[in-house]
Amino acid sequence: MPEQADTIKYMPPPIAPKGEPKPKSKISASRRLSLKILLLTRASEQLEAEKEAREENKVQYLGENLPPLQLSGLQLEEIQKICKQLHEKIDKVDEDRYDCEAKVIKNNRDIHELNLKVRDLGGKFKKPALRKVRVSADEMLKALFGSKNKGSMDLRANLKSVKKEDIKQEKELNNEVGDWRKNVEAMSDMKGRKKMFDA
Repeated sequence: MPEQADTIKYMPPPIAPKGEPKPKSKISASRRLSLKILLLTRASEQLEAEKEAREENKVQYLGENLPPLQLSGLQLEEIQKICKQLHEKIDKVDEDRYDCEAKVIKNNRDIHELNLKVRDLGGKFKKPALRKVRVSADEMLKALFGSKNKGSMDLRANLKSVKKEDIKQEKELNNEVGDWRKNVEAMSDMKGRKKMFDA
């Protein structure tokens, strides 16, 4: 028995060659073409039938809601009465049309909001295009710190002002320094270094 176990070896399944063509479809090309032609003719027939049904519905609706007018032989008062009735019907149709448009707009808005929710849940959120906005420094400070910061961001006012007296003092200090060799000789011994540390 142990000898039989040694002789049985694992054989991997045969690998199909890569260049093998896909199996051909059972329907021939001419049969496929004839089926496409039949489908297209059937679809065009259905479109024509839908168009005719719409026209019939339109004629039927107009026949029910708008009977043909016979104005010959009527007096002025009767014609005015008919005109008033027509105006009332027109107003009612306009109201219905407005209601339908409002419903369509509301439904489109709801569909858009639901699409956004679906995108958010799916994690595929499309970033909206950003607009360039010009903001002054004061507006930016208000946005960052709120109304607490009332200080103006007038940069010129916040610059350090330099007076003419300060410039004169700096020039005098530079003149006092004079020749650097004299300063080095004066500071070279211990007394000079002590003066440096005292200053």
